[in-house]
Amino acid sequence: MCPNYIILLMSARIVNMQFILMSPTGNECISANAKHCGECIQAGAKCGWFCYTFLGEALSTRCDEVESLKDRGCNDSQIQNPTGKKWIITNKRVTNRKKVTGVETNKPKPEEITQIQPQKLRLNLRSGQPQSFDLKFKRAEDYPIDLYYLMDLSYSMKDDLENVKNLGTSLMLEMKKITSDFHIGFGSFVEKTVMPYISTTPSKLLNPCTGDQNCTSPFSYKNVLSLTSDGNMFNSLVGKQQISGNLDSPEGGFDAIMQVAVCGKEIGWRNVTRLLVFSTDAGFHFAGDGKLGGIVLPNDGKCHLEDNVYTMSHYYDYPSIAHLVQKLSDNNIQTIFAVTEEFQPVYQELKNLIPKSAVGTLSANSSNVINLIIDAYNSLSSEVILDNSKLPEGVEIEYKSQCKNGVVNDKDDGRKCSNISIGDEVNFNITVTSKGCPNEGKSETIKIKPLGFTEEVEIILNFICDCQCQNNDVVKKSEKCSLNGTFECGACRCFEGRVGRNCECSSNDMATDDMDQTCRKDNSTDICSNNGECVCGTCECKKRPNPEERYSGQFCECDNFNCDRSENKLCGGNGRCVCRECICDPMWSGRACDCSLDNSTCLATNKQICNGRGRCECGVCKCTDPKFQGPTCETCPTCPGVCAEHKLCVQCRAFGTGEKMKTCKEECSYFNLITVKDRNKLPQPNDYPYPVMHCKERDANDCWFYYTYAVNDTEREVHVVDKLDCPSGPDIIPIVAGVVAGIVLIGLALLLIWKLLMIIHDRREFAKFEKEKMNAKWDTGENPIYKSAVTTVVNPKYEGKC
Repeated sequence: MCPNYIILLMSARIVNMQFILMSPTGNECISANAKHCGECIQAGAKCGWFCYTFLGEALSTRCDEVESLKDRGCNDSQIQNPTGKKWIITNKRVTNRKKVTGVETNKPKPEEITQIQPQKLRLNLRSGQPQSFDLKFKRAEDYPIDLYYLMDLSYSMKDDLENVKNLGTSLMLEMKKITSDFHIGFGSFVEKTVMPYISTTPSKLLNPCTGDQNCTSPFSYKNVLSLTSDGNMFNSLVGKQQISGNLDSPEGGFDAIMQVAVCGKEIGWRNVTRLLVFSTDAGFHFAGDGKLGGIVLPNDGKCHLEDNVYTMSHYYDYPSIAHLVQKLSDNNIQTIFAVTEEFQPVYQELKNLIPKSAVGTLSANSSNVINLIIDAYNSLSSEVILDNSKLPEGVEIEYKSQCKNGVVNDKDDGRKCSNISIGDEVNFNITVTSKGCPNEGKSETIKIKPLGFTEEVEIILNFICDCQCQNNDVVKKSEKCSLNGTFECGACRCFEGRVGRNCECSSNDMATDDMDQTCRKDNSTDICSNNGECVCGTCECKKRPNPEERYSGQFCECDNFNCDRSENKLCGGNGRCVCRECICDPMWSGRACDCSLDNSTCLATNKQICNGRGRCECGVCKCTDPKFQGPTCETCPTCPGVCAEHKLCVQCRAFGTGEKMKTCKEECSYFNLITVKDRNKLPQPNDYPYPVMHCKERDANDCWFYYTYAVNDTEREVHVVDKLDCPSGPDIIPIVAGVVAGIVLIGLALLLIWKLLMIIHDRREFAKFEKEKMNAKWDTGENPIYKSAVTTVVNPKYEGKC
C-alpha cells in the first residue's frame, strides 16, 4: 500500500478529474472498462494497471494512462506496464562476392549467397506499441540466373522461330557477361485442342496449316527443354521445332505460363534468379474464355505435365490474371513479355498488374530478342520491391526505404528502391504494430522477401496479452480480501462461500445467484446493465472519462449521453438527455428534438402554408406537387406547356421514335391517338365544345410534326398528322451548275473590267503623248539671235551645172 494512501487517494480524485477535463478526446484506457490487467494493457500503448484497489471506485478505474496513474500518487513499482522487445535470431552478413574470370575453385553454391540481412528475428508486440527493425539488401555480383524461353508457335511466328533457333549459344555469350552460372530452357504453346480454338477435323489435327505448308499438330503447351547450361543442346532441340496453327487470334499463353510457374521440378528451376521470357505476336485468353469450348472448371493451379506436355487443357479453363500473379509471386518468377509493337499496349497494362515484370517490343522477326532480354533483365534487377505474407488480423506493417544517393521513401513507396546496381546496398526500416491479441495471443509467423528473389526474412510474432503480476504477485488469504480470497493484480479472487469486491460478503447470508439477481433489472439483462459492478447485491456504476457523462439508475440502466443526435449534437441541442431519451424544449419535438413546431418558416409570399402545394413538417415544406420545389413550394423551374409535356409520348406512339421509344407502352397509354392525312384535317377550335390546343414540335432530325391535344370529358384525345414535315434535301446538279456558271461569269466580268480599264488607260496615255508632241513644235524654228560660225554664200547665178 502506498504511504499515506488515504490522503493520496483523496488528492488523486481531484488530480484525475483535472486530467480528464484537460483531455478533449477522452481516455481510451478508462473507456476500455478493463476488468483485469491483461485487458487493460491491450486497450492502448499508454495504458497501465495500478495493482491496488482505489477505495470507493470501480475496479476498472485502476486502468488508466501511466502518466495519469503517476499523477494520482502511484509509483512505477505499483504499475503494470509491459513493453515490447525484439530479438535477432539469425543475422548472417550479406555476401561481398566479386565475379571471377576463368575457373573459380571455391565457387559458392546459390544457397550460400546472402543478399538480405537479417534472416530471422522475433518480436514481442504489445497492443498499440510499434516495434521496428532494419533490413539490409545488397545485390550480389555473379548471382546465378535461370531463364526459360516460352514461345508462341502459331503460324504467324514462323519467321521468329528461325531466329530463336540460334538463341541458345548467342544468349549464353551475352549472359556470361552478367553471371558465370546461367541455365536456359525452352517451351512452346499454341492453343487449347478443342473447338472453336482449333479445327478438329482429322486432316487439320494432323496439319492445321493451309496449302503446301507442313505444320505440326496443334497442342496447348510443351516443355521442349528443361533448364540446362548447354547452349548447343538448346539450339539442337529448338531447331527441330515446327510451327503449328489455330483458328482464333488470341493464344493460350496463360495455360503455358501457369504450368511453367508450378511445374518447378519438371522445368528445373533452381533457388536463384528466375526469368520467364514470354514471346508472342498476339493477345491472350483468360479465365472465362474456356466457356466457348465448353470448359467451365476453373484452373486448379497445379502441374499437369505428362511426357512434358500439358494434358488438361481440354479439362481446365484458362487461369485468371490474379491467379497467375499469385503463382508467379509464390515461385519468385520475373516475367519478360517480348511482344510485337501492335500488342505492346495490351501487355503494358498486363505488366502493371504483375509485380516484377517488364515489356519489350519485339521486332517483326525477333531479331532483337537478345538485346530485349538483356535490357529487360537490367530493368528488373535494378529495382527492389519488398513484399510480405498475409498478416494476422489486427497486425499492421509499415516500410521506409533509404535508397541510393540518399533517396528516402515512405508509405506505399517505402517498399521499393530503384536504380540499384550490382554491389549497391540499400536499407529498409520496417515497423510492425498490433492491435489487441490476434488469434488469442498465439504466436504467428510472417515473412518478408524482395520480389523475384528466393531469400526472405522470417519474423516470429509473440503477443503480450497478460501482465507479469498475474503470475508473480499473488497473495493468498490477503487482508485486502478480508482474509477470504487471493489478491491478484489488485483484484480479489474470493474463496468458496465469500463474494464481493473485497470478499466481504458471505454467500450463506445471500446466495451468489441471489446477489446477482438483485443487480439485474430482469432475467434477460446483464448484471448492472453491463455498466457497473455488483458489490454485495448493489450496483456501483462505472465512471466515464468525461465527467459530464454518467450512468445512473438502480441498475445503471440509464445514462445521459446515449440519446439520439442531430447535426452531431445531443438531442439536436434543443433538449436534454434523460435515461437515454430526449426531453425536448418548447416548440421542438422528435426523437432527437430536431423537429421544429414553428410553421412561420413554411409561409409563402401569398401567406399560405407551403403555397398551398405541400405540407409543413418540422418547419420544412414537403411539396406534394412534384412540379414545385423550393423552401416554400413556390419554385417551378421545369413546368412545361401542354405541347412540350406530351411531345415525347406523341412522338413515340405516332412515329416510334424519341426518348420514350422503349417505355412507350408503360408511360404513354393515357390518351387516344387519332391520325390524319394533313394539317387541314386537324380539329379546329370551333369544331368542338371543349378547348383544343394546336401543337407544332420538332424531333432530333429537324422534322416537324403537328398535332392537337384536347380533353373530352374524361378522355384525352390527340390528333396527329401521320407524316413528318422534313426539310427536303438540296438539288445537287443545279447547285453545282450554278456555282460553275457563277465562277465563269465572274471570271468573264473581271476580264472585261480589266480590258476596259486597259483601253481607258491606253487612250489617256496616247492623248497625253499627242499633247506633249504639240507642245514641242516651237523647237523647229530658227533663233534670230543665234549666229552660226559658218557663212554660206549662194551664187544666184549657179544652177547646179559644171
